[in-house]
Amino acid sequence: MTKPLNYQQAVDFIHSIARFGSMPGLERVRLLLERMGNPQKSLKFIHVAGTNGKGSTCSMISQALREAGYKTGLYISPYVLDFRERIQIDNQMIEPEEFACSATLVKGHWDALNAIGEMPSEFETLVAAAFDYFVRKQVDIVVLEVGMGGRLDATNIIDPPLVSVITSLGMDHMEYLGNTIDKIAFEKCGIIKPGAITVCYPEQEPEAMAVIERRCREEGNELILPARPIVKEMNFFGTQMVYNGLSLNVPLIGAHQVKNASVALAALKALGERGFPASDGQIARGIGQVSFPARLEVLGRDPLTVLDGAHNQSGAQVLGKALEMLRGKKIHAVMGMLSNKDVAGVLAEILPHCESLTTLPVDGAPMNMGLSPEQLADMASPYCEARHIAGDVPSGLKAAYARCGKDDVLLVCGSLYLASTLRPLMIALAENK
Repeated sequence: MTKPLNYQQAVDFIHSIARFGSMPGLERVRLLLERMGNPQKSLKFIHVAGTNGKGSTCSMISQALREAGYKTGLYISPYVLDFRERIQIDNQMIEPEEFACSATLVKGHWDALNAIGEMPSEFETLVAAAFDYFVRKQVDIVVLEVGMGGRLDATNIIDPPLVSVITSLGMDHMEYLGNTIDKIAFEKCGIIKPGAITVCYPEQEPEAMAVIERRCREEGNELILPARPIVKEMNFFGTQMVYNGLSLNVPLIGAHQVKNASVALAALKALGERGFPASDGQIARGIGQVSFPARLEVLGRDPLTVLDGAHNQSGAQVLGKALEMLRGKKIHAVMGMLSNKDVAGVLAEILPHCESLTTLPVDGAPMNMGLSPEQLADMASPYCEARHIAGDVPSGLKAAYARCGKDDVLLVCGSLYLASTLRPLMIALAENK
């Protein structure tokens, strides 16, 4: 019998698996869950895959379901501020002692599999712990976000969900998913299973949409594209919109969040047809309460201080479009990036809007993949003349903040690894200005 773990021991156990790497496929997570009695088979799911917008869409769906009175599990990846963000019920992170309990159970089975050479990965192990927790707490429904891809992602071990959701697709994780949009779409569409309903982001590349449509036909899924919303007012603090006659305040920023909200609304309607109805008022209240760390998050207003985790070109395009709302203001960017991202593509989308750039080291980057501040500044030279290299994160942020006038903008972006470090520092600066 496995010795009970405390919270820190449980987190250390999960993280320790990362050093062994991982291999694609569902066989190891299947073996692990079979040993646990297949807890996932006792749960109902809405399964969400895509390149961008997964987290925002999951959050809106989860909040609306919670407002409608359903005990709602939420599994997201990655986290920004706290490891426990990844597993939630009714907008509350898993309690440390509950995570330790589930991790202890999973570790016993993990050790047995490891002994015969079938070692589940870090992500597979965490998914198993989440399923155990959701079953123990008897949730009504789980909003389940794919980690990477879809077809071979550990979350795809579930039986057909009530609803599958495909958010905006773009070029990311190409070393694992393929180097064309149709190959990436094929992997993401692996979550589409017989007997479900599929809701799709309304504006996909034609090659991607062709794959989605074909997969839905093959699996007998009704494919739902959201209705076109009416935007009443949009600024850097949210959007007033109308969707099929329902007036909504979407606190998240940018035109892309209007489309993400439309996807969430279409998914909620589909869920209503599968036994989880929510009234218009419940949906409006739920979406109106959504907040999402590091997604065009406003952390101060004098100067306007914004944090965004955009780290691929499609995410950077979304950020660039949002920055157009700040035309006429001087934007001082603070960035750090991983070397395996489309760095030039991200810089080309963001820096034309910016007055200056401060480059930072990416503390905590996996496998030493963080670009040095000097490398990033050099790559930024075609796009921004005023470049500043920081030796450490706190001093770089403070120097960039000092360059901001009252009507300027401080923008931190480029890496979710940086976001988790910088967010509390940004809040402290805004509070002590």
